[in-house]
Amino acid sequence: MDHHVLIIGSGLAGMRSALAAKEAGVSCAVLSLVYPVRSHSVAAQGGINAALCNVPEGKDDTWEKHAYDTVKGSDFLADQKAVETLTKNAIPAVYELESFGVPFSRLDDGKVAQRPFGGGAFPRTCYAEDRTGHNLLHALYQQCIKEEIEFFDEWLVLELIVENGKTKGVVAMDIKSGEIKIFGAKSVIFATGGAGRIYAQSTNALINAGSGIAVAYHAGIPIKDMEFVQFHPTTLYGTNILITEGARGEGGYLKNKNGERFMERYAPKNMELAPRDIVARAIITEINKGHAFDDAYVHLDLTHLGVDKINERLPGIREIGIDFAGIDAVEAPLPVQPGQHYTMGGIDCNEKCKTFVKGVYAAGECSCVSVHGANRLGGNSLLETVVFGKIAGENAAEFSKSVAAVSDISENYKTKWEDKFAILFNGKGDKTVGEIRTNLRKLMIKKVGVYRNRKDLKSAVDEIKNLKEQFASISLTSKSREFNLELVSVTELEGMLDLALAITEGALNREESRGSHARTDFTERNDQDWLHHTIAKFSPEGPIFSKKNVDISLWEPKERRY
Repeated sequence: MDHHVLIIGSGLAGMRSALAAKEAGVSCAVLSLVYPVRSHSVAAQGGINAALCNVPEGKDDTWEKHAYDTVKGSDFLADQKAVETLTKNAIPAVYELESFGVPFSRLDDGKVAQRPFGGGAFPRTCYAEDRTGHNLLHALYQQCIKEEIEFFDEWLVLELIVENGKTKGVVAMDIKSGEIKIFGAKSVIFATGGAGRIYAQSTNALINAGSGIAVAYHAGIPIKDMEFVQFHPTTLYGTNILITEGARGEGGYLKNKNGERFMERYAPKNMELAPRDIVARAIITEINKGHAFDDAYVHLDLTHLGVDKINERLPGIREIGIDFAGIDAVEAPLPVQPGQHYTMGGIDCNEKCKTFVKGVYAAGECSCVSVHGANRLGGNSLLETVVFGKIAGENAAEFSKSVAAVSDISENYKTKWEDKFAILFNGKGDKTVGEIRTNLRKLMIKKVGVYRNRKDLKSAVDEIKNLKEQFASISLTSKSREFNLELVSVTELEGMLDLALAITEGALNREESRGSHARTDFTERNDQDWLHHTIAKFSPEGPIFSKKNVDISLWEPKERRY
């Protein structure tokens, strides 16, 4: 079970890391909670950004302009040299994906099609209909199969093994059998996705419980900027299934119950294609003013686009509307509301994906490089996975060549987890994982959502601490070790509670409004006091906070206007 490079997570960042490590000539394996093509990357719809200049409206685009849009969209909290790395590598990354067989939508001249996305000065979002993530994930998986990369499917990572400031591998559980094993590794890459399921009303898959972030956090690796949680403006009312930003990029309108295109009041220039934080707040404001349908949602109107354009560009969205709302977007508007969508914060790492611990790297949504700062632009997350996935794989492989083989990993790591599980199986408590998890999710969406204030955040901190105390009284209803998803959920829940506390206390401490973090009691951005990253280090009593400077070496912060 020993490898030079062990990748945790089989989404886009994980598979791109594996391909890079394999190309570097080292042994690698991918350990995944699910079968690879069921990773949450498959749910990405709208596209991937790159300044290809393929459409007439984008002929003057450059990577520098892409970088500035990204920094501006981040409300100037992104590290600018890391953004430079992201956007410089965007063009070759997209062409590489094309060479891997990604079936991008095409223009009449055969070039990769591009469309506008929120916060972008040019149409630079490359897409494959509205199933971009699906197509990218399958293409990368095929490349991994071609390269004979080893996959361990349906394994849950329990612990990162760190001794003397460097990793020796991980402890993991085979979900199929319940057996606990040690994977020795010279280097470990976390590519486990976000923590969206800490919230109710989320677009995220059920697997996005933040377990990878929590494992790194519990091992002593700091996490960064966790208070910045993105709410996608348009999720389907009632289910919170994602309705891609591409629907607005193709010309969709947002309307309130009075038939007004209300974005004119909030972003008169960009309208529906303002950045996500601005559009989400606008919808919530319309709801709070009584301008929404049933005081809960607004309409996304695509009817004027016509059946041909919808079938060509947005076939998946049409299917989602019919299947989950009984509404054909060709004939009637879709009911939408904001829902939790993306974790801007994550495992603290630099632009080489290196963390505080030697041999440990992070890439994708679980990481915080930081290229998204306080607010991610649509189309940059898929880009981040492939750009920094490749960088992580290359650097992890290089590190693994420089260190001796892993040896003498104590069996005590396994014994500790066997003892912990025995306590759970023998527990007589009156709490269930479902009860505590549901209460946590409702609490987070209610008090740590789009708009925040001191009273709610302080209350939420106390309630999360109470839920952590209740966690000690959990008992399992199933005593089986084979495919015991209740045991998986309990293990994830412990990390969810700790991450929720880091999010909430970080939000309470940050007394300003910046990007996705909107305080009703501190309504202005405050660069003098708060132009810094929030660093949280784990302790059993709660997160220990510190600050880290933001790289503003390329552009001075300015007021965001759209």
